[in-house]
Amino acid sequence: MLAASEVRLPRSGYRADVVAATPRSLSANAVTAVFECKAFRADFLRDSAREAGGAEMLVRMSERLMALRALIGGHRPDLRRREELFPEFDAIDLRGLKHETHERLQAEFRLAQRKLHDGTKFARLARWRAANLLYLVVEQGLCAPHEVPDGWGLLVRRGAELELTVKPCHHETTPAERVAVIERIAAVAARPTAWPAAQTPSA
Repeated sequence: MLAASEVRLPRSGYRADVVAATPRSLSANAVTAVFECKAFRADFLRDSAREAGGAEMLVRMSERLMALRALIGGHRPDLRRREELFPEFDAIDLRGLKHETHERLQAEFRLAQRKLHDGTKFARLARWRAANLLYLVVEQGLCAPHEVPDGWGLLVRRGAELELTVKPCHHETTPAERVAVIERIAAVAARPTAWPAAQTPSA
């Protein structure tokens, strides 16, 4: 078995806590696995947002924000930059404007953007087939089985052992995808300060 910690996964750009793979990546029974370790619930919640519905909500928030800005521009013509021939196309300079509702909506919109782009790690790794098996490794009580991201397995640490609480789905990967994972493991293992990859003879 080949393994390394802090591996940047191919295609996604995400860095996984631990990645493992069987040496013979071209064989039919070859397997790659990703392990995401979470010690704090806040850390788990940050990465477990669902992709479904997030983009639609962002569109609605953007429309509300743009409508409010147009309304502000209509009531405050002094904020227009006067760079366009027609007023309806003129940009509105909101710098220095104190508007409680606009500031709240803008803050909520930016937070939703960050959550959509940065907080859907688990969902995207499953969709992008980052590995055949995806595991969430947590402390006891950190999350309930029904909170485990779709397709992921759940390993709960009990003392010195890990207990498989939720079985993962097997995600199909191509030989090229498995080779890419092994190459990333090898690159990490080659670093002087990296956790060395361990290899055992394959069956």
